[in-house]
Amino acid sequence: MRYITILGATGSIGTSTLKVVEQNPQQYSVIGLAAGSNVEKMIELIDRWKPKYVAMACPEAASKLADTLKLNNLDTSVLSGPEGMCQIASLEESDTVMAAIVGAAGLLPTMAAVKAGKRVLLANKEALVMSGQLFIDAVKQYGAELLPVDSEHNAIFQCLSEKVQTNLGYCDLKEHGVNHILLTGSGGPFRYTEVKDLDTVTPEQAIAHPNWSMGPKISVDSATMMNKGLEFIEAKWLFNASEEQLKVIIHPQSVIHSMVQYKDGSVLAQMGEPDMATPIALSLSYPDRIEAGVQALDFTKVGELTFLEPDFARYPCLKLAIDACYKGQHATTAINAANEIAVDAFLNSAIKFTQIAMINEHVMNKVCEQYGSDELDSLESLIELDNISRKFAVKYIEENLS
Repeated sequence: MRYITILGATGSIGTSTLKVVEQNPQQYSVIGLAAGSNVEKMIELIDRWKPKYVAMACPEAASKLADTLKLNNLDTSVLSGPEGMCQIASLEESDTVMAAIVGAAGLLPTMAAVKAGKRVLLANKEALVMSGQLFIDAVKQYGAELLPVDSEHNAIFQCLSEKVQTNLGYCDLKEHGVNHILLTGSGGPFRYTEVKDLDTVTPEQAIAHPNWSMGPKISVDSATMMNKGLEFIEAKWLFNASEEQLKVIIHPQSVIHSMVQYKDGSVLAQMGEPDMATPIALSLSYPDRIEAGVQALDFTKVGELTFLEPDFARYPCLKLAIDACYKGQHATTAINAANEIAVDAFLNSAIKFTQIAMINEHVMNKVCEQYGSDELDSLESLIELDNISRKFAVKYIEENLS
């Protein structure tokens, strides 16, 4: 029996995780659930899963939830705010933590889980984008077990040897026969749209992903391919990959979730339906496999599998993230922060779709002019740079795009 805490329980990854747990009730018990501010959804989850602890990042939501539970004579303990999120991530009763909080907000609770020596199922790519080597070193220092949940990184993980799987972030891929890691991406809803027409893209169009069911922020990131850029950065740290070893390929059907090329000419690919329950199930059960509630591929109905090189004129955010990856930690922290501000502004119709890349480039360049990675030796310094980068982004929007 594994005892699970889910960070981001009311989001799409949290929902899929509970779907897998429901498929395997004899193997998993839900100890803790954490979310941002969705009290109504959390009440539903408490009623269904009876967790011992819940946490709400929003103190007002936590207070409302606690009052509701008290009225209904439910004895689930309610934790509150950033401190409460870190507390629930490091519960003594839990051995497995699904880290699925979207964005930079997930860094501190995910690191709390690492420092508590948990099996950490990493669905929050921003934790590695923001903290890189610091995060990887903490996993080793505190004896945590790190398993990637993003479909692409989970696919790569499955295509690597057991020695690499159990020593993420430290193996020399060349010594294990790996020439290249191929990150696949669908290209989002605008892969065939004329570049000149991207200026008029609406938030509703951007969140309508053709293959995956995801939240609004990650759907916009998929449309700009910033999501793939962040995954590129995450892959660098997870697999200790050099710039030459990492490649991005557009694969519109989302059947192959990523590939690994070996020096003997072999290419190993992980394939499946575009359903996050599959990588979640593997990360929960590794090294075994369990039911995920997902049908296997019917190859007679798959049709053609096609592949394209990414067009950086169409996807400037992808190019910016790849550049940031090898500029240093200051650049990746900055571009992630800027992108969160820019996407939020776009979703609120404050800027155009094409201006997301403009904001990201401005902030990354400004940070690189003023800061260096050698100044980022602690979580506190990373969070400070994240805040500075957000202020740069807000100021740029106010002065140039409003």
